[in-house]
Amino acid sequence: MKEWIQQVYERIIKLNKQIESFASSTRGRRLRITGDVFWNLALLLFIFLVTAGIFALSVGAGYFASLVKEEPLRSQAEMREQVLNYEETSEIYFADEIYIGKLRTDLERRETSLASVSPLVVNAVLATEDEYFREHNGIVPKAVIRGLLQDVTNSSTQTGGSTLTQQLIKNQILTNEVSYERKAKEILLAMRLEHFMTKEEILEAYLNIIPYGRNSSGNNIAGIATAAEGIFGVDASTLNLAQAAYIAGIPQSPYAYTPFKQTGELKSEEGLQPGINRMKTVLYRMQEAGYITEAEYEEAITYDITQDFREPVPRATDLYPWITAEIESRATKIMAKILAERDGIDPERLDEEENLMEKYSILADRDIRSSGYRIYSTIDKNMYDTMNEAAKNFKYYGHTYTATTTNEDGEEIEIQMPVQVGSVLMENSTGRIISFVGGRDFEIVELNHATQAFRPNGSTMKPLLAYGPAVEYGVIGAGSPVVDVKFSIGGYSPSNYFESEERGLMPAREALAHSQNLTALRLYDSILDRKPATFLEKMGFSKLTDGDYVNLSTAIGGLTVGTSVEENTNAFATFANNGQFIDAYMIDKIVDLDGNVIYEHKAEAAQVFSPETSYIVTDMMRDVLEYGTGTRARSMLKFSSDFAAKTGTTQDYKDVWLVGYNPNITLGVWLGYDQQRTLNTFNTTYFQPSTRVNMLWASLMNAAYDANSELVGTKERFQRPKDVVSASFCGMSGLAPSAACSNAGLVRSDLFNRNVFIPSRIDDSFGSGASLVEIDGKYYQALNSTPAEFISSSGFGLNPTFAKRMLGRLGGDPSKLLPNNSSLGTSSLSGNTFNADSSAPEAVAASLAGNTMNWSKSASNDVVGYRVYNVTGGARALVSSINGSGRRSITVPDGHSYIVVAVDITGRESAPSNPISIAPPEPTEPVEPSDPNNNGNGNEDGGNGQDNGNDGNGSGNEPTDNGDNDNQNNNNGNGNESNDSDVNGDNGDGNISEPEIPDSSQSNE
Repeated sequence: MKEWIQQVYERIIKLNKQIESFASSTRGRRLRITGDVFWNLALLLFIFLVTAGIFALSVGAGYFASLVKEEPLRSQAEMREQVLNYEETSEIYFADEIYIGKLRTDLERRETSLASVSPLVVNAVLATEDEYFREHNGIVPKAVIRGLLQDVTNSSTQTGGSTLTQQLIKNQILTNEVSYERKAKEILLAMRLEHFMTKEEILEAYLNIIPYGRNSSGNNIAGIATAAEGIFGVDASTLNLAQAAYIAGIPQSPYAYTPFKQTGELKSEEGLQPGINRMKTVLYRMQEAGYITEAEYEEAITYDITQDFREPVPRATDLYPWITAEIESRATKIMAKILAERDGIDPERLDEEENLMEKYSILADRDIRSSGYRIYSTIDKNMYDTMNEAAKNFKYYGHTYTATTTNEDGEEIEIQMPVQVGSVLMENSTGRIISFVGGRDFEIVELNHATQAFRPNGSTMKPLLAYGPAVEYGVIGAGSPVVDVKFSIGGYSPSNYFESEERGLMPAREALAHSQNLTALRLYDSILDRKPATFLEKMGFSKLTDGDYVNLSTAIGGLTVGTSVEENTNAFATFANNGQFIDAYMIDKIVDLDGNVIYEHKAEAAQVFSPETSYIVTDMMRDVLEYGTGTRARSMLKFSSDFAAKTGTTQDYKDVWLVGYNPNITLGVWLGYDQQRTLNTFNTTYFQPSTRVNMLWASLMNAAYDANSELVGTKERFQRPKDVVSASFCGMSGLAPSAACSNAGLVRSDLFNRNVFIPSRIDDSFGSGASLVEIDGKYYQALNSTPAEFISSSGFGLNPTFAKRMLGRLGGDPSKLLPNNSSLGTSSLSGNTFNADSSAPEAVAASLAGNTMNWSKSASNDVVGYRVYNVTGGARALVSSINGSGRRSITVPDGHSYIVVAVDITGRESAPSNPISIAPPEPTEPVEPSDPNNNGNGNEDGGNGQDNGNDGNGSGNEPTDNGDNDNQNNNNGNGNESNDSDVNGDNGDGNISEPEIPDSSQSNE
C-alpha cells in the first residue's frame, strides 16, 4: 500500500513540473489564469478521489483483516503437510501380489507424480482452470475484483476467480463454505502457499485431489490417475488429447460431466452430451491459448470419445465380498494396535479394555480406508475361485426354508434361510489361510461363516480335548481300552449316537473312529482334574467360558458359545504340525504409500502337544477315514494322500463338521442353519447330514487339488517319532499281558509314547478259577446258593476291583463291560455279578413227542437251568439237570410220569410244569413151550428181564448220563464259543440287534 502511494506522489510531482514548464511559455501565460482555475479544481478532485480511494482501500483492508483475524499463522511444514495429506484408497491383493481391488470407501483416489501425467492433461487444466498459473503469486487481482463485483451486483454471469492454488487451499485446508470469510482466508493462504511450494508441487497436488465424478464401477473418484484408469482404463501418462480434455473438463461439474451412473453403467447418449460439450470447450481454450494447433483442435473435436469409455467393472466388494470384508476387518484390528502403540499404549490392552478397542478401531477404520495402503493377503486366487465354485455347485446342502418379513419401506418380502457353509483351508507349517468359503450367498447373509460364526464343534472336539490330552498325560496309548458304558451324574445321562448302544471295553482308536460319546466322556472325566481345556486355550479357542473348563459335555463339543471353523481347523493343524500351534492368519503385510512395510506377519510356534502325541492321535484319526465315520469322504477323493480326520455332529443334527489334514494342509468344513434347526430332514433327497458333510469335504478337497495338486496331493507321509513305539498289552486292562490274558487270546499291540507310558504293570483284569454261571449266553459270577450242577469253573472272570477301577467315579453297570457286541470277543469272561431277584422263576410248559420230552423256556431272566423229575407214584426223583443254554428236551422211558422245573441263580425252583406220562407197552401173548430146545420164552423172558433192567437203568443212569453228556457238551460248547468269539467277535457286532443288549437296570451287585 505504501509503495503504491509513493508511486502516485511521484507521478503528481512530475506532472506538476511539466505544467510549470508549459506555464512559463507565451501560450501558457495566456492560459495561466484559466488553467490555474481548472487545475486547482482538477487537483482538488484528484485529491478527493485519491483520499476516497485510500479510505476505501483502508476500509477494505480493515474488513479483510477482520475476516482473517482468527486464521492462525501456519508454518511452512504445517501447510505443506495439510496440502499434501490427501486421502488415498487402500488396495487389497491376493497372494503373489495379484490385485483384487480397492477397499470400500466414499471416495477412491490413488496418488501419482506430475512426471507420470501426460503434458496434454496439464495444458488442458491450465487452459481451462488457471491461464495465468505460471505468472501469478497465488491470486489474480483482476479475477478477484471481477468475482467480487459479480457477487455484489448479483450478476447472472459468474466467471469465478479461483486459481489452482486457491482451489487447493479450499479442498485441503478450508471448506466449501460460501462466505467472504472463507474467501478471504483462501486468498491469504494461497499467497502464503506460493512461498512454501513450487508451481510443480502445487500443480501435482491439485491433480491428485480434484474430484472427477464416478468411475466404471460407480464409485466416487478423485485424482487424475484414478480418473484415467476409472474412466478410460488407461494410465494418466498415456491419455490422448480428447481424453485429456474430457477429464480436464469434469471438475467444473463432476456429476453432470461424468460418463457413468452410480451403478457403473454408461449414461445414455443424452446424458453423455454435457460432458462431450465440455470437452469441446476445453479444446477450444487450449487452441486459443496456443497449447494445440488448429489442426489438432479440429481432429480432437471430431474424435468419438464414447468409444474409449470403459466397460462397467464390478467392484471388489461385488466380485469378492467375503474377502474384501474379511481383509477390512483384519486390517482394522492390526492398525488399531499399531496406532495404539504409536500413542504409547500397550496393544495388549485393546484385548482387555472394550472402550479402548472401540476408540482405536474407529481411528484404524478411517486410517485403513484413506491412507492408500497396499494390503497383501494370503489367499490364493486360483484356489479360492476353484473351491468357491465347487461349494456353489454342491447339490446336497439341504432344504432352504423361507420366511416373510417387512423391509424398510413397509413392504412384505420373502427371505431365504438356506443351509449355510463355512470352510477354511490352511497351510500347516505357516498358519497361512490359503482359501475359505464364507457362505452360500453374500446377498442373503453377510456373516462370514468360516471366520465369524461360532458354533459347538461336536465330536471334532474329542481328539482335541479327550484323546489328545490323555495320550499326552500318558493315560492311554492308541489302542488302550476305554469304557463305553452308560452313566448318570448330576442329572446328566449321555448316550452314544444309538441311545441303547453300550460297547463296553473297546480300543481307544476304535472308539475314536466310530465317534463313541461315552468313551470320550469317561476318558475326559479321568483327566478333568488336570484342566485339559487349557489345551484349547493354547490352540486359539477364543470364546471359552468358565463352564467349558469343568463341564463333561465339553469333551464332545458341548461348548457354551462355540468355536469358528477357522479356530477348529487351526487346532487340528496342530496335530499335523508335530504338536506346534501356529496361529492362522490372512494378512501377510501392509505397505504404505512410500513403500514402507508398516506391518508384516511373523509366525510364532507354540508347543501344545509333543510330537509323539501328535503322531499317535494322527494315526488314530487315520482310522476315521479307513473304517470310521469318514469313509464316505475317503471314497470320494480323486487322489491319495496321508490323511487323518474327524467328523462331528451336535445335538439334533444342528451342526455337522469334518476336519481333515495331511502333512501339508488342513481343511475344515461346517454345515448348519443360521437360525439353528435340525439338518436331519429331507434325507431321501439330500442324504444324511453326516454323509453330506463327508461329500462336501471331499468336493472341496478335490477342488483344492485341482488348483494345486503338488501342495494338496502331497505324497509325503507323517513321520513317526523314534519314541513312538509299538508295545503289547492286555486288551482288557491296557496293562502288560498276564498269563490269563494270553490264555484268553486278548493280547494286543499298538502305539505308545515311551517317554510317558509303556505298559509295565501286570494285567489284573482276570479273577482266576472263577465260578461262572451262564444266563442267556452270558457268564456271571456264581452265588454261594447257586446249584453246583449249573456252575462252570473252566473259564476266567473279571476282577471286581478291576471292573470298579475301569468304571471310575462315574460308575455304571459292570455287566456292560463285556456285552455281546464287544470287539474284545470275550463271551466266556465275566466280572459281572447278576442282580438276582427274590422270586422263584416262572414255570414252564412240558410236552411229549414219542419218547422225547420237551419244555418251553422260562419267562424269568435269571434261570441257570432246568431239572427233570420222575414223579411216578407221587415221589419226586431227579432224572437230569439241564444247563439253561442247552437243549430243552430229553428222551425218557415208558411207564413213568415226569415234570420240569426251572432253577434260578439263587437255587430257587419254579412251580412244576404240567406232568408228562408215558404209558407202559402192551403185554404180548405167551408162547407155548412146544419145543424144549426153543429158547423163545427164555429169551423173551430174558429179553423182558433185560428190558426191565434197561428200563431201570434208563430211569437211573441213561438220562443222567445223557444229562452229564449234555452238560459236558454244553461246557465244551462254551469253551469253543469263547474261542470263536475271540476270532470272530468283530464280525458278529453288526448282527446283534439292539434289544439283545442286557438290561442296563441291573446293579453292580
